[in-house]
Amino acid sequence: MTIDRAVMAFAGIMILLSLALGTWVSGWWYLLTAFVGLNLIQASFTGFCPAAMGFRKLGIQPGTAFD
Repeated sequence: MTIDRAVMAFAGIMILLSLALGTWVSGWWYLLTAFVGLNLIQASFTGFCPAAMGFRKLGIQPGTAFD
């Protein structure tokens, strides 16, 4: 698995988790969904992604998007 795929998988898990928590626990969890979405948008323009930096420190191999 590359960093690119790990970031997409992590974002997908966080979105689904926050949607479930927003539905069953508190509507405030929808803010996490918005944060993940905004972070994906800014990463697409700037190439800066905190999750990618974390995955790099874990030793996951770089892909083409986050070198």
